[in-house]
Amino acid sequence: MIHVFTFDDTNIVLDVNSNVVHEVDEPTFQIIKDYQAIPETGLINKYGPVYGAATVKEIIMEIRDLKDSGLLFSPDPLPGGYQPPEGETVKALCLNLAHDCNLRCRYCFASQGDFGGRRELMTAEVGRAALDFLMRASGSRRHVEVDFFGGEPLMNRAVLVELVEYGRNRARQAGKEIKFTLTTNVTLLDRDMQQFIGDHDLAVVLSIDGRSQVHDRMRVTASGGGSYRRVMDNIIAFTGSPYCREYIIRGTYTRYNLDFCADVRHLAEAGLNHISVEPVVAGAETDYAFRDEDVPVLLEEYDKLTRYLLERHHQGRPLDFFHFNIDLEDGPCLPKRLTGCSAGSEYLAVVPGGALYPCHQFVGRDDFQVGTVFDGVINKSIGNIFRTAHIYNKNACRECWAKFHCSGGCHANAYSFNGDLLKPYRLGCILARKRLECALYLKIKTHVE
Repeated sequence: MIHVFTFDDTNIVLDVNSNVVHEVDEPTFQIIKDYQAIPETGLINKYGPVYGAATVKEIIMEIRDLKDSGLLFSPDPLPGGYQPPEGETVKALCLNLAHDCNLRCRYCFASQGDFGGRRELMTAEVGRAALDFLMRASGSRRHVEVDFFGGEPLMNRAVLVELVEYGRNRARQAGKEIKFTLTTNVTLLDRDMQQFIGDHDLAVVLSIDGRSQVHDRMRVTASGGGSYRRVMDNIIAFTGSPYCREYIIRGTYTRYNLDFCADVRHLAEAGLNHISVEPVVAGAETDYAFRDEDVPVLLEEYDKLTRYLLERHHQGRPLDFFHFNIDLEDGPCLPKRLTGCSAGSEYLAVVPGGALYPCHQFVGRDDFQVGTVFDGVINKSIGNIFRTAHIYNKNACRECWAKFHCSGGCHANAYSFNGDLLKPYRLGCILARKRLECALYLKIKTHVE
């Protein structure tokens, strides 16, 4: 399987199964597109009058060599399908420290922080039990991860501080290394917390949507006011401090800012170099959800963003945009590229009461509760369902050229929109393919130059 496309004046061929990318001239591009459908003599007859018979024959020889080397039209690496390994090894937990929030973001999947239930905070007892569970459930795995999440986890600051110290000690005792990440709306990120983050080497996800009018439309306080100024001031203070070791900006764009490239520019020009701005996932009944007529606009906006990133590269000001990051040489191993985020098996979410769910977006769905931090994983069938929800079991993925990079998309989005983990979210697929094309183009242009 191959995918061929042109971005601006660059012809690109991705050999899907080998993950090899080729930049080719126009004659080679046209002949590759027809190579499997037309016999070689037919290719010479078709393209000889256009490019010259000798040129066409030379191109055909090069294609044969690439094919024989497994670099073009390569075979499926798993022609018999994929059977995931059995087991319940957990490598990461999402700790919902707070089912509460001091913002009331309009698009919040967690019902403005309470996940559709009562507002509550995780106790230190539950948090310690969660970390104990992780040490047991991770088995012989040496590296484990914990994401402090919410709601707004900094509303439960004392417990967060205690759990970082407890987790480090437990990991040390177990001969493991633990990485902590904090996802925050930034409003409570004062200097004391910044210093704690630096002293304890936490990675941080900082939520801001971009321009002030864009951010303040969706990310409002409990009283309905905007939060942009406070958030941006805290972000600039933190990222410019000696306490910031690892961060990424996490924004959301909606139908109200289809020109989201301008928001990435706004954030980048503020000196923020690690950015992820992602499409809102919302039902059609909401005013900010995307419509079919928006799709061409979104695709063009990714083109604009790609050109902006290339421009910055030429200026010596590279920008790390999460969705355009691609590692063709040392990326994830094949099994990881079949199953994506490992939700429901290697990754679980913990709510304040201690219940375990496949991920934070399944919280509150009783039929997806897999167990508790006290009793461990009880409903093993849920883990099996998620493990087998890989690209070889998804009809829409089998013949998709992007499958080894998107890994079948988000399980939660598939279930929310289609009621089936095996049916990917359509818009997510469209945008994932576009982002991958942009990433491949940038990889070629920045590597060559």
